[in-house]
Amino acid sequence: MSFFNETLPETAEAFGQMRNSIFKDAFLDLKTKELIAVASSVLMRCQFCVDTHSQRAIAAGAAKEEIAEAISVAMFVAAGPQIGWTNIYKENIYDKIFEKDIKEEDDCNCCCGD
Repeated sequence: MSFFNETLPETAEAFGQMRNSIFKDAFLDLKTKELIAVASSVLMRCQFCVDTHSQRAIAAGAAKEEIAEAISVAMFVAAGPQIGWTNIYKENIYDKIFEKDIKEEDDCNCCCGD
């Protein structure tokens, strides 16, 4: 956070205070919080965060298997919305896709730009 330390020191300090107020034993112990952070980091696709929180989880007493389980929970949560997405139109999206022949001249109004 050196960029924020230099340009917005008050913001950097507030972020550090928030981190310090969260990552301590309270209702949840530090190891549990770090395992949650590992899973959240996987979902946010932040490799630096996964590495950092995994090391902190180990320092807080987490075993390799606990970190692997936290990651597997994140994988499950990430997969769930994909299953739900297939029913976004109150019918299975794949049934909707295949109910008509797609013609080359049809305009695509999706993100792929075709």
